[in-house]
Amino acid sequence: WKADCCFASGHFTPNTRMKPKKRHVLLLLLLFCSSMTEALEPISTTIAVSMAAALTGILASYQNIFYYFHECCRPEWISFNKTGLQVDLDNKLFGQHLASRVILKAVSGFMTNENPKKPLVLSLHGWTGTGKNFISKLIAENIYREGMHSSYVHVFTSTLHFPHPSQIDTYKAQLQQWIKGNVSNCERSMFIFDEMDKMHPGLIDCIKPYLEYYDKIDGVSYRKSIFVFLSNAGGESIVQTALEFWKAGRNREDLELKDLETSLSLSVFNNNNSGFFRTNLIDKSLIDFFVPFLPLEYLHVVQCAMAEMEARELEPNRDVADMVARDLVYFPKSERVFSVKGCKTIESKLDYYT
Repeated sequence: WKADCCFASGHFTPNTRMKPKKRHVLLLLLLFCSSMTEALEPISTTIAVSMAAALTGILASYQNIFYYFHECCRPEWISFNKTGLQVDLDNKLFGQHLASRVILKAVSGFMTNENPKKPLVLSLHGWTGTGKNFISKLIAENIYREGMHSSYVHVFTSTLHFPHPSQIDTYKAQLQQWIKGNVSNCERSMFIFDEMDKMHPGLIDCIKPYLEYYDKIDGVSYRKSIFVFLSNAGGESIVQTALEFWKAGRNREDLELKDLETSLSLSVFNNNNSGFFRTNLIDKSLIDFFVPFLPLEYLHVVQCAMAEMEARELEPNRDVADMVARDLVYFPKSERVFSVKGCKTIESKLDYYT
C-alpha cells in the first residue's frame, strides 16, 4: 500500500485516500481463482476464471481511469499546444511584438526538446499593466490542461510569501524545500515569481543550483521545469528606449531585442532595490531570456478594452473603448504617448462605462 502525496502550503502531506498496489490486488485474485478452481465443477470453474479475468482487466485499467479524472503528471494533463500559444499571443496580447516573439520561440523550443540541458528561465520586465502576468497565464494555459489552476503551476508573490527581511534565511530554506518537493512530484513544474522588484536581495540566489546545468541534484532533475520571474525593475530603461524611438519618428515594431536586452540586464543587476541585485542568476548567465515589455500607447489600450468586452460576451463598441482609453493617464504629459498603468485598470473602467 502507498499513500498518494499532494503539495499543500509548501509541505508534502499524506492523502487520506489509500489504494492498494495493482500487483497486490492481482495476487489476491489469483489466490481466489485458485481456491475456486479446486472447489467448483468444470463449468463453474470456467465462469469463475472468466469473471476473474474480467475483473483483472478492469483493475488494470483502473489507474488510467483515475488519471482521467484526477490531475497528474502525465501527457493527458500536461501537453504543449504551440498553435494555441501563437494564436493567443497574436489575438490577446497587444503592443508587445518583442515579448510575443521571444516567448513563443523560447517556450516552443524548450517544450519540444526531449532532453533539455537546464530548466527554462525567463525574466519578464516592464511597467505595470503591460502584460507580464497575462503572458505567464497564456503559457500555463497552453501547457497545463488546468492552466493557472494546475497543481503543477506555483506562484510566489514577494510581499505575500517573503515579507520580513529578518526571516530571509528561513525563506531560503522553505523556498528550496518547496521547489524540490514539487519537482520531485512532477518534473514538468512551472514556478512564477511575481514582484521580483520587491524581493529582498540575496533571497533568490538560494535556487541557483536548480537552474544550473546539472543532470540531477540529490536524485531530482530540474531540467524540464520552467521558472518565470516578473518584475517592474528595468521598466525605466525600457520606457526611455521606447520614448527615444518615438521621438525619432521610428516605428516601435522596429525595436529589436538587442536594442534592450543588454541595458535591461545591467539595469536590473545594479538595482539595489530589486531581488536581482548582484544576483548569481544573472552573473552566471542562468537566465535564458530577459523579455522587455514596452509601454502601451492609446491604440493598445483601445484594443485591450475591445478584447475585454468580447471576453465578457458583450458586443465590442469602439466608442466605449475610446471613452475608457481617454480616461487613463498618459506620459509625457504634453504628448500623452504612453499609458502610465498600461491596461491594468481596463476592467474597472469598463464596469463604469458599461
